[in-house]
Amino acid sequence: MTVRKVPDVTFRTRVRDETIEGPNPFRWEDKTTADYFAGKRVVLFSLPGAFTPTCSTFQLPDFEKLYAEFQAQGIDEIYCVSVNDAFVMNAWGKTQGLENVKLIPDGSGEFTRKMGMLVAKDNLGFGMRSWRYAAVVNNGIVEKWFEEEGFSDNCQSDPYGVSSPQNILENLKAGDAVAA
Repeated sequence: MTVRKVPDVTFRTRVRDETIEGPNPFRWEDKTTADYFAGKRVVLFSLPGAFTPTCSTFQLPDFEKLYAEFQAQGIDEIYCVSVNDAFVMNAWGKTQGLENVKLIPDGSGEFTRKMGMLVAKDNLGFGMRSWRYAAVVNNGIVEKWFEEEGFSDNCQSDPYGVSSPQNILENLKAGDAVAA
């Protein structure tokens, strides 16, 4: 089996900084793949876009609700990556009331492209976005892989199930390995 590693990239994030006055107390901060994945066992999931129906109604909220169950299975963090900029991801996290899941902005799509999961969604007016997938990543190495069926540009459907938190949790509890 080929070892699959998460790609080395730098993410441009915005973080709250109490030393900044005014209505936008945030500053730019670069975060690397190592900052997110080194020395941790995490669930990473990706979706087509912040504020989109399936992502906002089911996928992200369910990962948030099931966070403690993932921790009980040896997961340190849950990350959601999307081809959206830091401003959009921060606004989405705020509207979702996130406390546990951490959002990673992949504004340029570099991480998603290097994961092999970048697809055109021009048919929806989105441009380049991520295909829906998830992975259990242990210290930067993909341990389990959950990819929705039908990977293709301008797919007419938006499959969701394989990468759902319920399916991943079921696999973790059963100890089932999915080919990475």
